[in-house]
Amino acid sequence: MHSGTRVVDHLVKAVSALGVRHIFGVGGANIEDLYDAAFDHRELITAVVAKHEFSAATMADGYARSTSGIGVVCATSGGGAVNLVAGLAESFASRVPVLALIGQPPTVLEGKGAFQDSSGQAGSFDAVRLFTPISQYCARVDSPADLPAHLLHAVAAARRGGPAVLLLPKDIQQSDLVAPDFVPPARAYRREIEGLWRVSQALRTARTTGKLVIIAGDQVARDDARAELARFTAVLDAAVGVAPDAKDVYHHADPGFSGVSGSMGHPELAAAVRGAVLCLLIGTRMPVTARAGLEDALQGVPLASIGDAEPFLPSTHARSNNLAKTLTELCGELDAGVDPTGHIVRLRPRHAREPVLTPLAVPPSQGPGLRYREVVETINAALPEGADVFADAGNTGAAVVHHLRLPRDGRFTVALGMGGMGYAFGAGIGSAFARHRRGDGGLRRTFIIAGDGAFFMHGMEIHTAIEHELPITFVVFNNNAHAMCITREQLYYGDRYSFNRFRPANPGAGIAAMFPDLCTHTPVTLAELDAALRHCVGSPGPSFIAVDCDPDEIPPFTPFLTAPRR
Repeated sequence: MHSGTRVVDHLVKAVSALGVRHIFGVGGANIEDLYDAAFDHRELITAVVAKHEFSAATMADGYARSTSGIGVVCATSGGGAVNLVAGLAESFASRVPVLALIGQPPTVLEGKGAFQDSSGQAGSFDAVRLFTPISQYCARVDSPADLPAHLLHAVAAARRGGPAVLLLPKDIQQSDLVAPDFVPPARAYRREIEGLWRVSQALRTARTTGKLVIIAGDQVARDDARAELARFTAVLDAAVGVAPDAKDVYHHADPGFSGVSGSMGHPELAAAVRGAVLCLLIGTRMPVTARAGLEDALQGVPLASIGDAEPFLPSTHARSNNLAKTLTELCGELDAGVDPTGHIVRLRPRHAREPVLTPLAVPPSQGPGLRYREVVETINAALPEGADVFADAGNTGAAVVHHLRLPRDGRFTVALGMGGMGYAFGAGIGSAFARHRRGDGGLRRTFIIAGDGAFFMHGMEIHTAIEHELPITFVVFNNNAHAMCITREQLYYGDRYSFNRFRPANPGAGIAAMFPDLCTHTPVTLAELDAALRHCVGSPGPSFIAVDCDPDEIPPFTPFLTAPRR
């Protein structure tokens, strides 16, 4: 027995004080004490065991994105720790706050041949040097007394956007710690006053001379600033586009919506930018995926931006680490502002007619299975109120980003930081733990949409959803291929070979055999797909749908539609 005052007890209570209710991880000898503490404090925390540490990391990532809070992942030393790298790299690239608690061998064995030693001593690799480049903060906790300070620094760093890593030797975890209860550091609101004044002046001038366009990004979601963005766009009477990883920050039926930006985007947004007197970027750095196909239009219009990091394009930039507060302040200034001539500018009425977007034209597909667009449109028709959608990388993700119409209050995530295949399985599960209960007491369903390549990598996390009876519907586009790689082979390498076609498999039959009680469907027609989706929505717990698609179909992805074949 123990005293209940161990370092791991302090950690579990601290995680709970952050408002976190789930820790995701995979067990092992050098992290088992944290699980022991989670059991002792199970009224505060549920410890979820994933099937792979990458998925545990993406569960924490998805949990953080959907709650606008912090996600927590834990892993043991050695291979368990190293398996976190790809997931934490996604969180780092996408500025998602994740706290990683990583076990290490006992300090007395460091540099002395310890199993899974990563102390950097005696020829072992150094875990601090491994994790530092993909974290906002990384520290090895060398004594129990050091933990409170390291924990405060780690939480503050994660809140700046990205992972924070604490390396915890086993003997340190087991040690007693006499320390005050953890009090989360206050979130300091920081914005650049002078920069905001310049942006505000640009907005005042622009709204008197022409149309404004806003392109909103994923920081709007991280800061939970969706309502503030909606009001801000109404004040400016602006057209609105969203970055590919921010489809949930402005509803597609709201006034002025002009579609998705970038490589999976819509021509209406490009036209709006070309006709604008100012383009305002909110919470997006406009990476290549968000600006491909828009470069010429963006070069022809002045750019202003608000966010926690400067965009990759030259702009009049104002830093803000809380877009909800900053947009509220700007609304107050602009709602009844005074234009340069001294006249009062008031809010203009907005028409509620749902915008009509033009889908990208793709070459006709003659191969087997259903087509990407018709599958996504069938999913659109079946999505229940408030449903969340997580899309994986590749041709499947491109089709979902371009064609999906998300319900109000739904969350959408696609991993474009690192674009790791299989991300959506863990991330959607982590989000479902946080959001499966709606405010009205009903259940919120999550849809995880991925290709069969991603499914083969990390699809067995379905087992975790089944264990916890989560309301998740998994939809796998099965084309027996890494289809985006096939498209690249065809377009850029003369279609002389393919390394990326698989031996045909039947994921639906396989999952049905593994989990006989799981609601599983393998529809062949659109009518069967519609019936399967509605059956899954009406059934409790998880469900699985496998849809055959054509590996040679080109998705709505601008670089593929404009590239000359070699």
